[in-house]
Amino acid sequence: MIFREATRQDLPAVLALLADEDPVADPAGVVVGAEHERAFAAIEADPRNEMLVLAEGAAGAGGAGEVGEVVLGCLQLTYIPGLGQNGQERALVEAVRVRADRRGAGLGAELMRLAAERARARGCGLVQLTSNKRRTAAHRFYERLGFARSHEGFKLHLEP
Repeated sequence: MIFREATRQDLPAVLALLADEDPVADPAGVVVGAEHERAFAAIEADPRNEMLVLAEGAAGAGGAGEVGEVVLGCLQLTYIPGLGQNGQERALVEAVRVRADRRGAGLGAELMRLAAERARARGCGLVQLTSNKRRTAAHRFYERLGFARSHEGFKLHLEP
């Protein structure tokens, strides 16, 4: 397994994962729009944001997004400075996905472990996330990893 920052070449695979709830979405069929390109470029340019992937490399594969490499999971880490926690940053985890046909094999736990290691190495004192209330299996998964339901989340959708 390869854990690394996503590259532009990974964008179709990441978007396929984000659309992948039950059937595996084929990255070749994903339309990458201008809004996706802008969002990825903003993440890539921001030192407080990382889009990370867990990939499986084919024999001889040597680099990020190389032919033969299959993206199996992804997540976004955003580092948030704050005055709480003695001024330590916190890491916000978003967009956690593992390919539907590879779930249940420990890849999600490995992805989250590696993300927490990355946040710890950066000096973060806390990793936090939100999860849609309908995703009860995801809630059990996060609790097994040691995440506690400590806060109630709220969202306000803004009209353009």
